Amino acid sequence: MKINISNISKTLLGGLLLLTCACSDYLDKAPGSDIDENEPYKNFRNFQGFVEELYSAIPKAIANEYHSSWNLGEDEYWEPTDTRPMARFVDNGNYRPLVDGGEYVYGFPRLDSGNPSSQTRSDKGNVWKLCWYSIRKANIGLDNLDRLVDATQEERDLIKGQLLFFRGWNHFMLMTYWGGLPYIDHVLPSGETPNLPRMNFQQCAELAAADMEESAKFLPIDWDKTEAGKATLGNNQIRANKIMALAYAGKTLLYAGSPLMNKESTGSATYNADFCKRGAELLGQALAITEESGRYELAPFEQYSELFHYADRGTRVPGLKETIFWENLCELLGGSNWNQKNDYLYQKIVSSGVKVQPTANYVLYFGMANGLPIPSWTEADPASGYDPTHPWKNRDPRFYKIFGYDGAQIVKDDQGKLDEEVKYASLYSKGDMRNHGGGKANQTGFVELKWIPLVAKQCGTYNEYEICMALSFMRLADVYLLYAEAVANGYGSPSSKAQSFGMTAVEAVDKVRARAGVPGINSKYLGSTESFMSELRRERAVELAFEGHRFHDLRRWLLFTERPYTFKTRLEFDRAPGIDYANPMDNRVVNIREEIILERQLEERHYWLPLPTADVNIYPEFGQNPGW
Repeated sequence: MKINISNISKTLLGGLLLLTCACSDYLDKAPGSDIDENEPYKNFRNFQGFVEELYSAIPKAIANEYHSSWNLGEDEYWEPTDTRPMARFVDNGNYRPLVDGGEYVYGFPRLDSGNPSSQTRSDKGNVWKLCWYSIRKANIGLDNLDRLVDATQEERDLIKGQLLFFRGWNHFMLMTYWGGLPYIDHVLPSGETPNLPRMNFQQCAELAAADMEESAKFLPIDWDKTEAGKATLGNNQIRANKIMALAYAGKTLLYAGSPLMNKESTGSATYNADFCKRGAELLGQALAITEESGRYELAPFEQYSELFHYADRGTRVPGLKETIFWENLCELLGGSNWNQKNDYLYQKIVSSGVKVQPTANYVLYFGMANGLPIPSWTEADPASGYDPTHPWKNRDPRFYKIFGYDGAQIVKDDQGKLDEEVKYASLYSKGDMRNHGGGKANQTGFVELKWIPLVAKQCGTYNEYEICMALSFMRLADVYLLYAEAVANGYGSPSSKAQSFGMTAVEAVDKVRARAGVPGINSKYLGSTESFMSELRRERAVELAFEGHRFHDLRRWLLFTERPYTFKTRLEFDRAPGIDYANPMDNRVVNIREEIILERQLEERHYWLPLPTADVNIYPEFGQNPGW
């Protein structure tokens, strides 16, 4: 999929960005106080210009000027002497700086800035402000729909559908971090202190999902095939559509049915079957339309890396036809360039940066090529065929796409200037990468390759390659896995299927695995929903690795504070004689052992972020999250 960002930026900037009120006064801004009464709404072009700012206000996870930390589960370990990355604050259980300031934080979500009109990435990390701003704007637009008189029915439907979608989606984004909130479905009057008690998660999710399901009635499958969309033909991929709306409505209901949210709402720390069933039906509708229309499709495995990044490709957006919803795409070209090179590259190639690596415990989720999991790094497993003396051999093909492991080439060297310890990963315990650079040395025994292409690692010329990276908030593989989870926990077994879609839960997981050439879930995991979920959770960890989902998944499954999910580990081992750089997966190791780097000391309160103190104090009924 090719999207010309420069054209999209012109559309966004050229639209009527008429709501310029500060996000901080989203609860008491006079409706229409800075908007001409007729001009923004009189025809489709003007009203769509008004709506465009909702796209500009989508948060951006890679939003920091220097370093971006958006993986907050047990998946990454940052340079131990630097405490500024968001994941380090979560490691320490210290969420307060994320919402109330006082310390500088690298990462997402952060609450130190938020400007929906800006095209600067550093203004896009504030989920709290941007989402409330967008909710207000959507309500103002819905209040003024009757002013859209110079428009076709298709144009009216497109405007209404987008406004409803963004009202629901922005509530969902807030809920994933803070839990149930007031659902704002009208323009709040100015001059009055609001008195809107917080709903529980399920009450709020009902309304958000209803808005998004309703929006699907008005939105097309493909904007390029509408008359109104012809004006921006080829540049409509980011716009809200029917599949996107149904998928997010289903995801919202699955979240509402997940153990954390069900416990918050009802006190029961189990799946809520009714919410899961309803979520499964909506997710099934989205998948049925997808497969019938071809609007989205799983990318071929040989193009897997193009879902995440390009190098030296101009403003082409990664994602192909698989991405359904991107993060904010402002400053796409080069916006993540220095962050990725500085933080992911070996210290001898790029000496600056705050270095980050995947944890050994997370890499272990990537099982064997036969589809079976690996119970331990250090013990042979006859069932899967794992051999601790050959830990890189016959692994899930995604393992080789996503990780640099000992002996594998991690830096291009067309000039022939590098010694072997730099060109090929020297990740054994006495290796150069593990022992050079002090705190910037590799801490875990692995290198993360998912977000930085090999061409960007060219020795001596790495700066000549611009990395174009974009995070998918939702892609098709995620929807298949969400559907599988919702079906299994709603209808009671992995062999169940939704009425809206002719695929069982296990078939949906197997479809994602098949793309990578991995066999389906072994029959021994299909005897119950509980055993099936162990493999589904692992599949989500593998397929969606480092895409920001793990933090939310562990929380909603009520595993975030439980061992072993609180551990971050490293792999220690020695090389056996006879290293073969041409066939690194066949290399033998000795003395392999897994060691704990840290254990997070997390409590019940850490399942939700605290709300900003200033907002909690607006009125008593708003309330603070428990424990904060």
